[in-house]
Amino acid sequence: MRITILALLLLFLSCSEQPQSEVEKWEAQAEDITIIRDDFGVPHIYGKTDADAVFGLLYAQCEDDFNRVEQNYIWATGRLAEVEGEDALYSDLRAKLFMTEEEAKANYEKSPEWLKELCDAFADGINYYLHTHPEVKPKLLTRFEPWMPMYFSEGSIGGDIERISTRKIRSFYESGMELPEMEALQLKKEEEMAEPQGSNGIAISGDLTESGNAMLLINPHTSFYFRGEVHVVSEEGLNAYGAVTWGQFFVYQGFNEKTGWMHTSTYTDVMDEFKETIVKNDGKLFYQYGEELRPVDSSKVTLKYKDGESIKEKTFSMYRTHHGPITHQVDDQWTASAMMWEPLKALEQSYIRTKQDGYVGFREMMDIRTNSSNNTVYADAEGNIAYFHGNFVPKRDTIFDYTEPVDGSNPKTDWQGLHTVDENILVLNPENGWIQNCNSTPFTSALEFSPKQEDYPNYMSRDQENFRGIHAIRLLTGRSGYTLDSLIELAHDPYLPAFETLIPGLVKAYDVSPDPELEDAIEVLRNWDYTTSKESIAMTLAHYYGTLCYSKAERPEGMYSMQWVAYWGDEWENQKKLSFLKETLDRLETDFGTWKMPWGEVNRYQRLNGDIRQAFDDAKPSIPIGFASGRWGALAAYGARYDNNTKKIYGTRGNSFVAAVEFGDKVKAKTMLAGGQSGNPDSPHFNDQAQRYADKEFKDAAYYKEDVLKRAKVTYSPGEKY
Repeated sequence: MRITILALLLLFLSCSEQPQSEVEKWEAQAEDITIIRDDFGVPHIYGKTDADAVFGLLYAQCEDDFNRVEQNYIWATGRLAEVEGEDALYSDLRAKLFMTEEEAKANYEKSPEWLKELCDAFADGINYYLHTHPEVKPKLLTRFEPWMPMYFSEGSIGGDIERISTRKIRSFYESGMELPEMEALQLKKEEEMAEPQGSNGIAISGDLTESGNAMLLINPHTSFYFRGEVHVVSEEGLNAYGAVTWGQFFVYQGFNEKTGWMHTSTYTDVMDEFKETIVKNDGKLFYQYGEELRPVDSSKVTLKYKDGESIKEKTFSMYRTHHGPITHQVDDQWTASAMMWEPLKALEQSYIRTKQDGYVGFREMMDIRTNSSNNTVYADAEGNIAYFHGNFVPKRDTIFDYTEPVDGSNPKTDWQGLHTVDENILVLNPENGWIQNCNSTPFTSALEFSPKQEDYPNYMSRDQENFRGIHAIRLLTGRSGYTLDSLIELAHDPYLPAFETLIPGLVKAYDVSPDPELEDAIEVLRNWDYTTSKESIAMTLAHYYGTLCYSKAERPEGMYSMQWVAYWGDEWENQKKLSFLKETLDRLETDFGTWKMPWGEVNRYQRLNGDIRQAFDDAKPSIPIGFASGRWGALAAYGARYDNNTKKIYGTRGNSFVAAVEFGDKVKAKTMLAGGQSGNPDSPHFNDQAQRYADKEFKDAAYYKEDVLKRAKVTYSPGEKY
């Protein structure tokens, strides 16, 4: 009888317990999380579980720059037009062509339990931040959902999807037409003129280092402030340090105690276009595939867009074949774009990468094969260095040219599964002791120990070098005794090999046809050693002259960027070279009153506010920068845009987060972040690394708890005042 009464009492008590509210759940989880901010504002997040760590990581990211966290998901989920207006509709349509909200939710539901928990923690961390910061007013997203990371799963800037032209999508879905020829030429020119995108990755064997430990240079070139610097730790084996893309829950470029990973944009052919033969039958659409007609999948999507103070809607019919969504038209044929789109697996791979403790595990992780837009440069505490050229590489019939759209009606053009990691281009512990990739050919990644082009299908990689690759190879060849400081110095070497190719031909043209108006400028260039510095007038002349060549000089068919520079330097008509120099001098004199401008007076760093697209102002404070564009071979790339309505040049992309890492019994690293950790102009960490950035003065990364505590400035849990 006593047992029965006790059982009834326990049942009554359990029934009387109120279910925990969402806020109470957040508050309970926050108690298991500690955030320690160091002297540069870098958040070191400690949680009992990985989910706790992710909750704290997203909360800390929102503290630093909620604006960018929200913007990334507005863009990724296809809702940009609700904020930016009708012009952004085709960015939104592009997102929906590849995944609808219903499909994102389905991917979340079929995720393994551990990944669901991380996705839940992602949403909870952001939503708890918004709950505890009512003064923060989102532009659009007042609540984040656990399926949202499926839209933003790989970590690259925009990933593969951004390579699909929204102009072409607009032309097709508005009028069913190809992009007009003049607009297509303009798009091509804009792409050619854009600052080269990509990154540098360098791995050094312990045979070449002073300590005998392997080293890794992590040197992504992104738009400034695109990633923050974080350290995230759990009692379940997570201990990753590095750069995180705002709104993602994994360290994208970084290291743990045993392994380090650096991604560079790949030239591996991972996206193809299939021209479909469309047949209309009884009011329905079909496409030819071999001897059969297959139905075209079609669905409708209604997108919202801002129009003044109101919100309007526009409905589109979306089309898809088994090759992928119809994105544009080529030669009057509907064309489908095929690319890696397995968000669940990509998200798994991105997170699993951060917890590997050696080459064997890292190599197994690469078998997931969804890191499609990147190469990976790797080093570890066991002394291994490695390079994976791409990770997702479809098998194709080499009789077809996949650099152009192929005939989708021919089944032989279909992808035939994926190449294994061993079939892909791979370098492991080459005898020369180093590996480099600067978005150039993998066939020079390790001198004579590089992979051989003839061993691989032609779609595996373009055999195109660039000036950064040439520069890196020269610096690495024959060198040893590396320390972290000497690796950082190498990464900032001021030599610019593009001008070694471009400028002598200009000087020779003058010697053939001297012009008194150009004499002084030519003598400056004649005596230049092709290195960049804040004090160099020659650097200013060369940059403006080279940029003018890119903007206006002819480009012979069949050449790529580096070959254009050689053409302009050597084969181009002498009078054209001299007329371009004259135009360069006129431009500088018009803008500054003299062409004798030191580079640092022209090339500046400025951060005025937390806007995603920075405004610049010649009348407001800025600091001189001696770095140069990666176009000219600068490893420490510093690129600008040229539509600011300013006279001076202001950096917008290039070196952003940089780390030099040494593995051994303990991992050591030095890091740099452009500007600072916070996007809030009122924060002491908004711009506290700007001068250090200009001066190449790296900070020590606090990785071990005792070092973090020594540099701790504030310690708190989510929900407490920071």
